[in-house]
Amino acid sequence: MASTNQSPQYQKAEVKFQNAQTDDERIECLEEMMRECPKHKSSEKMLANIKTRYIKLKKKIETEKKTKKSAVRAGIKKEDLQAVIIGKTKTGKSSLISRLTNAKPTISEYDFSTRTPVVGMMDYNGVPIQMIEVPAIESDYYDRGVTNSADTILILITDLSQLAEIEKKIERAPGKRIILLGKTDLLSENEKRKISATLQSKKYNFLLISSKTKEGFEQFKEKLFQSFGKIRVYTKEPGKTKSNRPIILHPKSTIRTVAEKILKGFSSKIKETRIWGPSSKYPGQVVGLNHEMKDMDIVEFRTR
Repeated sequence: MASTNQSPQYQKAEVKFQNAQTDDERIECLEEMMRECPKHKSSEKMLANIKTRYIKLKKKIETEKKTKKSAVRAGIKKEDLQAVIIGKTKTGKSSLISRLTNAKPTISEYDFSTRTPVVGMMDYNGVPIQMIEVPAIESDYYDRGVTNSADTILILITDLSQLAEIEKKIERAPGKRIILLGKTDLLSENEKRKISATLQSKKYNFLLISSKTKEGFEQFKEKLFQSFGKIRVYTKEPGKTKSNRPIILHPKSTIRTVAEKILKGFSSKIKETRIWGPSSKYPGQVVGLNHEMKDMDIVEFRTR
């Protein structure tokens, strides 16, 4: 770009443009050059060229962001139970997923430190629950697609005033909501009572928690599991104790469903089934393939 008859401010912006390292820096320089470029006939062509560069660069940045988001979403394999943590910047989302799961996110004092979804697995009494932290809801990196596909949405706030803006952005998301009021270690008991009363009066499903002290963590795990509306069924081999990890099923699933989830076609090889737990009339009851299971049942298969 020629700088003939241009102001010192324009020339400075042009030099910055030529030395810029990132597209975001180039965008800022081009905006400054458009502002400083004289608005007379002899400079019309130059100004048009700057605007063309600006538009092309903007499109390039938007395309890269969309491609990056699509790639991130494609890389997340959805598990049986999936929850997403959303909220504004600096509300403690990274600290929460770090304390509850095996994820190791970047925890920073700066705004918008999370730029891509962070995935972790939380164990709840042998039940693996997938948790995803998405970038701050007001940032350019927020991923609406991950929020819309989650079974449960965990709305993390540090102030009640944040709720309205967040709810407006997720009003079409189908997942169940749990409001988490974080950083309770910074609140007095009286402040906690007032916040709880307000949320209760509005009939929110909520919990007060602290990643620092782990206040509310055990109640949170139980509340989160209950939000999925699933049942846990354990299997056991004859003469042995039950498995450590349950099979996750929809309510009213049958013995046949359990068998087929273990291995496709397995139900046809079963000679006898015994059950223990809430759906049995007595321990070790013999039942058929159409027997409906209940949460915390134990099932034993004997094959042909």
